[in-house]
Amino acid sequence: MKKILLPLFTAFFLVFSFSGVSSAATTTYKVKSGDTLWGIANKHNITVNQLKSWNNLKKDNIHPKQVLKVKQTSTSSKPKAKTTSAKKYKTITVNATAYTADCKGCSGITASGLNLKKNPKVKAISVDPKVIPLGTKVHVEGYGEAIAADKGGAIKGNKIDVFYSSKSKAINWGRKTVKVKVYK
Repeated sequence: MKKILLPLFTAFFLVFSFSGVSSAATTTYKVKSGDTLWGIANKHNITVNQLKSWNNLKKDNIHPKQVLKVKQTSTSSKPKAKTTSAKKYKTITVNATAYTADCKGCSGITASGLNLKKNPKVKAISVDPKVIPLGTKVHVEGYGEAIAADKGGAIKGNKIDVFYSSKSKAINWGRKTVKVKVYK
């Protein structure tokens, strides 16, 4: 039962995290039941890595009523130049293939809990988490802005799979070498 509920709760919150809700004015967030680091980070337009760093989290575990910093506060009296996390990135070259959620035996639920069958328009990629951590925002050349939402048995090192809702689009993607901007 837990195996079913966790992905369902995670998928539910991921769906609503794509709504564009922003809390730029607040610097903290009180965790609610069912929240995920990825969902909270996406809601506040930050990365999971920033969220973990600002809150000294070593693991991905969070709990209801926990208060998390969702905006970095400066202790310096000097004003800092405006920078956005989207402009800070590293570029890597990867071998990219495509996948769908419509295969025999496929649940459509990613490793991060995103339901691809219920969200066919989402741009998600499958990654090696040692190279691109799950929950990281990326820009894939020829595919666009996406989220590292899944991992696969054949995805090792600098390889990714890009998600397409239709088999024909996945086949049209084929196999190619592309550049990926991995946002920090």
